[in-house]
Amino acid sequence: MKKLFGTDGMRGEAGIFPLDQKTIEIVGFALAEIYTESLGRTPRFVTGRDTRESGGWIETAFHKGAVSAGAHCESAEVITTPGVAFVTREFDFDAGIVISASHNPFHDNGLKVFLPTGRKLEESVEREIERCIYEHTESKSVEMADGIDIRRSAEFRQSYLRYLSAGFQNLKLDGKRIVVDCANGASSSLAPELFSSFGAEVIPIHNTPDGKNINLDCGSTHIESLMRKVVDETADLGVAFDGDADRALFVNENGELVDGDATLWAMAQLLKAHGGLKDDIVVATVMSNLGLEVALESIGVKLLRTAVGDKYVLQELLSTGTSVGGEQSGHIIFPAKSLVGDGMMTALFLLEVMFEKKRTLSHLTEGFVRYPQILINVKVGEKKPFDEVPEIVDAVQKVEAELGSSGRLLLRYSGTENLARVMIEGKDQATIDRQANLVADVIKTALGKPQ
Repeated sequence: MKKLFGTDGMRGEAGIFPLDQKTIEIVGFALAEIYTESLGRTPRFVTGRDTRESGGWIETAFHKGAVSAGAHCESAEVITTPGVAFVTREFDFDAGIVISASHNPFHDNGLKVFLPTGRKLEESVEREIERCIYEHTESKSVEMADGIDIRRSAEFRQSYLRYLSAGFQNLKLDGKRIVVDCANGASSSLAPELFSSFGAEVIPIHNTPDGKNINLDCGSTHIESLMRKVVDETADLGVAFDGDADRALFVNENGELVDGDATLWAMAQLLKAHGGLKDDIVVATVMSNLGLEVALESIGVKLLRTAVGDKYVLQELLSTGTSVGGEQSGHIIFPAKSLVGDGMMTALFLLEVMFEKKRTLSHLTEGFVRYPQILINVKVGEKKPFDEVPEIVDAVQKVEAELGSSGRLLLRYSGTENLARVMIEGKDQATIDRQANLVADVIKTALGKPQ
């Protein structure tokens, strides 16, 4: 039985299995039955979606399946992923269902389920839903003459915005100009309203979704237009969200990118100054730049690295009790506030640092020097452990000896493709290019063809 749920829910092309109408109905039906059995009562679900043209019918299909199994369902309509997580907790729902494919193009979509704690659905429940799908469990035929229940959707969204604002009561942005790239996604109406409420002059771009333009040459995956706009408008800051706004990247007043690593650096400095950085630790993934590690060391802070994925960052944050962690992509988690990455919350935190320090964003990120980096993908015939291939072990040892403490080498396999990834960081681009190609050639020779 092929797994349908990955580390970030179930995702694929809308209309094609497993994101076809029948299967979505089965997911709703199965989730409702599982919850009814475990709770001993009628489960309460809330759904929210981004702006993809497929979002409406997928949401309706889920409601139809869940209602046919006896669940009570409501919709927050278009809202961010962290917004759904908030509504689930605040309004006493048993689960929140996000209909989004995050930074993917419009023809994709997905489902992910949050618990009231902010954690994602347990893997055992995902496996049970998959079993129901493959056994072709049928939902009962139900009529929803009035469509899905959206009567409280405006209340849900406004409550979420009030929650975000309440956490930054001292923040004043009068006189500040902020360019906000909404990626034609879930933040299109929410983000401009939020930042304006603090007194900022907001210049929104890519905030006119049409169902097909989400993430299209805009947002956190295409930051170029935001960089130009910040300079053209002489703005103090630019922020770019992805389609569901669980991550944010920034542009400083000079039009330069401030990614998740640089954001973590700015946050760590403020938290440490206020005694709020528990055990002087920051959590990031193996892909975070070596420059972040070096910068943090300079102020007595240790960087703990995890596997790639916000799921692993969250696990480390919870196990260590650390105050902040995140990914280079701009997915930042403040576990004391929420277990879900929230791009708009991250932006408010960064603006708070600027407000308190009375410094520009370029000044706040001083001290973080990005090391040159190269990433090479190598097609392989098999994913044999690297340390079981003598030629690869020899090549790695040679390169690591050359790098010493001034660089690092990371080898890993793609989770979805037959690819080995060779990543090297160091002080000199030409040197690490040579080293990466050397290791890549050895891997290609040793593992390029199936054994």
